[in-house]
Amino acid sequence: MPPRPARRRTSRQIHVGTVPVGGDAPVSVQSMTTTRTSDIGATLQQIAELTASGCQIVRVACPTQDDADALATIARKSQIPVIADIHFQPKYVFAAIEAGCAAVRVNPGNIKQFDDQVKEIARAAKDHGTPIRIGVNAGSLDRRLLQKYGKATPEALVESALWEASLFEEHGFQDIKISVKHNDPVIMIEAYKQLAAACDYPLHLGVTEAGPAFQGTIKSAVAFGALLSQGIGDTVRVSLSAPPVEEIKVGNQILESLNLRQRGLEIVSCPSCGRAQVDVYKLAEEVTAGLEGMEVPLRVAVMGCVVNGPGEAREADLGVASGNGKGQIFVKGEVIKTVPESKIVETLIEEALKLAELMQQDTSGTPEVIVA
Repeated sequence: MPPRPARRRTSRQIHVGTVPVGGDAPVSVQSMTTTRTSDIGATLQQIAELTASGCQIVRVACPTQDDADALATIARKSQIPVIADIHFQPKYVFAAIEAGCAAVRVNPGNIKQFDDQVKEIARAAKDHGTPIRIGVNAGSLDRRLLQKYGKATPEALVESALWEASLFEEHGFQDIKISVKHNDPVIMIEAYKQLAAACDYPLHLGVTEAGPAFQGTIKSAVAFGALLSQGIGDTVRVSLSAPPVEEIKVGNQILESLNLRQRGLEIVSCPSCGRAQVDVYKLAEEVTAGLEGMEVPLRVAVMGCVVNGPGEAREADLGVASGNGKGQIFVKGEVIKTVPESKIVETLIEEALKLAELMQQDTSGTPEVIVA
């Protein structure tokens, strides 16, 4: 087994439909649809696309009665568990539970008189076996806590979450997951560390409003890496101003990079420098494109010079050390041939397909592909 960053924090386990969250369950990846939930066909189509990209749990917005009316059909036909996302109107919490959603996310700071209705919500959720995610956001923190702390500090976020959880606990309901999101990774990390120390509920990680694809990916990778490397976090959502499928790609890659999920195809390639005697950028791009869709855990190294090239190529399942217009092809640490630069990509793809076939025949094999 590959090394993992840290032992997972001990938490209770809940079940979001068929997906266990917390305890010893693997960290799951989720996203949120961007369609109008009332458009059942479009929403189910997007859920299918997310499912195909590796999404395990999907959240749908429910701001109107038309959206609430669509939940039962969507929850029944979705291939993965559906969470209803509720703000402002507590009546939609009950509608989502009745519709058979796998879980309901509530934002207490955005629901008027929410605390006064916890007893009824807890009873309905318990009767239907529906988990509740208490989702606290920096941008919609309860006004009482904003007055107390002056702004959305880690302490304010944690106090809000634990207060709401305690209200459910008073009514014997503990099928709860918690998130305390902030757009600043530093504040978010501290909030989750405090929350992890204060309770044993499973935690959903997220940097809220993380931004466009590049910025949001960096923020999320930094925050999730810092927390998951300490064993904190049971499910994640990368919030990007980008198509939802991109969120899933980033989320899965973060987990793979931390060895919290079996790695698929991994391309390891050098950044290039003045020593490179081949076009490493082009080689890496062409190899990546040629192996797109390969799902076996294969590491392919694409290297551009003799300094680190042979070592990296030797350590990978498959690799090339390039120089002087040619490339040495390594398979499982051994040089099998030397080919001209024009044949490097073609040869790597051929050898990768051979390895993939062998790995599929031997399910115990777990090689990785690195492009350097």
